[in-house]
Amino acid sequence: MRDSSNPVMRGVVRDNQPSGGYAGFGQGVAGAGQGAMWGPNGQQVNQPYAPPPTAVTRQLTVDDVVTKTATTLGVLTISAIVAYFLCHQNVALATPLMLVGALVGFVLVMVASFGRKQDNPAIVLAYAVFEGLFIGSISFVFANFMVSGVSAGALIGQAVLGTFGVFFGMLIVYKTGAIRVTPRFTRMLIAGMFGVLVLMLGNLVVGLFNGGAGLGLREGGALGIIFSLVCIGLAAFSFLVDFDAADRLIRAGAPARAGWGVALGLTVTLVWLYVEILRLLSYFNSNN
Repeated sequence: MRDSSNPVMRGVVRDNQPSGGYAGFGQGVAGAGQGAMWGPNGQQVNQPYAPPPTAVTRQLTVDDVVTKTATTLGVLTISAIVAYFLCHQNVALATPLMLVGALVGFVLVMVASFGRKQDNPAIVLAYAVFEGLFIGSISFVFANFMVSGVSAGALIGQAVLGTFGVFFGMLIVYKTGAIRVTPRFTRMLIAGMFGVLVLMLGNLVVGLFNGGAGLGLREGGALGIIFSLVCIGLAAFSFLVDFDAADRLIRAGAPARAGWGVALGLTVTLVWLYVEILRLLSYFNSNN
């Protein structure tokens, strides 16, 4: 199986890649044919102390992916709403909640990806809680301090609508086969994401020495708008690779628990897309 551009999804596919196929309809159960004895007249009799047959793990379905993704997004949404209203009550909480949510969320993704724990629901839901703190607090900051002429609810609503509009739009693109996910497509997408990451880190480092302006990638203006559009495009195309990875897992007969890893991968991409759309909208409604 080819790799995904999403490190979480790549780990899920790798860890659930079947070596000899998963048990399914028409396949024997492990241990079948063992634990039987033959009587003196040739009849088969049960062996009383034979080990029980190994249970077959339930296979991943589309419903598993939808249910687990919806659960993860539901927890994230509740956490984000709580964080937003906490910031509304006390503005001083915005920065701590943003930093804690971002850092702990990042650590949990790294643990899930490199510790091969993508299928652990506790880690996935914990990520949703902390990433919700980040989403709620950063939404409060953008909507209340970085824009003018638009209400906080309108700005956040536009960002949410745009995020799910892109998500479902790319799902249609994938299902219709308008863009095929090939190894070359995946390699190009990974290269683009790596380039964006290098630019982000460079912008951060330069910003430490010139008063925070960095390379101008996050300061609005033409350059900032172009960079945000590139990030939105990469996040959108990442959905195609994520959908393809989930589809291949289902067809390969991966166990149902793999749905948590798919949910985590899709949520990571959705969070990135939402933040980039929110940032882009703030440029068009900036106080500056």
